[in-house]
Amino acid sequence: MGRGSYAKGVARRAEILAVALDVVAELGTRKASNREIATRVGLTQAGLMHYFSTREELFLEVLRARDQRDHEQFYSPDHGIDGFLDVIAHNASVPGLVRLYVEYSAEATIEGHPARAFFEQRFAWVRRLIADAVAHDQAAERMGSDVDIPYVADLVIAAADGLQVQWLLDPSIDMADRLARLWHGIRVASWPTVHA
Repeated sequence: MGRGSYAKGVARRAEILAVALDVVAELGTRKASNREIATRVGLTQAGLMHYFSTREELFLEVLRARDQRDHEQFYSPDHGIDGFLDVIAHNASVPGLVRLYVEYSAEATIEGHPARAFFEQRFAWVRRLIADAVAHDQAAERMGSDVDIPYVADLVIAAADGLQVQWLLDPSIDMADRLARLWHGIRVASWPTVHA
């Protein structure tokens, strides 16, 4: 395959992922058929599967693309907890992507599932983001210096993922507000009693 063909293939794959992100956000995983995605991008279903060998691969790449987009659009400008909360607030506008994340994260616990490695890497990445948010707060003297960072990261991730499940069942739940309150509680608890 020549360089031009490779570049075109990469561009086409990126186009498919952008369309698939929109389709899944709009319709959810169950209704986001290969036919719908292929039609919107101007391909046949066979043509779509030329770029992604399985539906699972396509949806894993959708999750990866979602993380990259959200990180660039919402998290990167701040690098603190506010950026993380902005991502969570944005999730309320894309229920189909939240549902895809919830479904695949649960299925990834099955040994040998194609999503397992992705979620292991993703949790390690999010732990680093939370550790950076703690360091950001410590530098601004909004959080004490003796915080157990791995504990805080695990707690915030568990709360965020659990709130997504609850929100899918009850959209009146404000996920970002709940997490902001949790973070405030961690800040308060991080200081000796005299600072509380």
